Amino acid sequence: MQSVSTLPRAVGAAQLSPAGRRVVDAPVRAFHWLFAASFLGAFVTGDSEYWREVHVALGYLMPALLGFRLLYGLVGPRHARLAPTWRKLSSLPAWLRSVRRGRWLADVDWRHGENLLIALMVAAMIVAVVPVALSGFVVYQEWGGDWLEEVHEFFGNAFLALVGAHVAALVISSVLRRRNRVVPMITGRASGSGPDLVRSNRAWLAALLWIASIGFVARQLL
Repeated sequence: MQSVSTLPRAVGAAQLSPAGRRVVDAPVRAFHWLFAASFLGAFVTGDSEYWREVHVALGYLMPALLGFRLLYGLVGPRHARLAPTWRKLSSLPAWLRSVRRGRWLADVDWRHGENLLIALMVAAMIVAVVPVALSGFVVYQEWGGDWLEEVHEFFGNAFLALVGAHVAALVISSVLRRRNRVVPMITGRASGSGPDLVRSNRAWLAALLWIASIGFVARQLL
């Protein structure tokens, strides 16, 4: 039985410990929100001549942020690696075959399919950044005619559709699982007991990313 003297310490530790487990570190969260803000800002300012320089600066920031995420996904800590996403996608053909063979809806592993869908959306957005950024750079350099502006607009709208599909998938997943899947990307923590998956939050690296991103845009506008 726990002694009376140790009870206050145990209660105090329980009160000081944050709720849930840390599953996403600060640099990944910083990238996520900076990337989302840069795209939305670039999309909103895309048709305005007055905000043209802002549009261009944010358009340059997107591939720069993506470069950071890819590098962090290669040499960063285990939880931030991109390899698990690719492994999930490699199981997509097998899952589709299981759906085709399944006689009843209950026989299909829909939870696995749900994770595959979200991973597919993430991978599609990573790939789609390339044509969006390249077409925007070509238009800004005035290397082509008006048709290139239409190409850039097409890729921008396609990227917006991917963002919408990604958000919809997260909302639907949150409803089906009765667990908010957006909160971990805000707080870094997920509900539930157990050890933290992320041992170090690396807030210093997230702060550097924020400072570098804001400084980059500010320098482009000067």
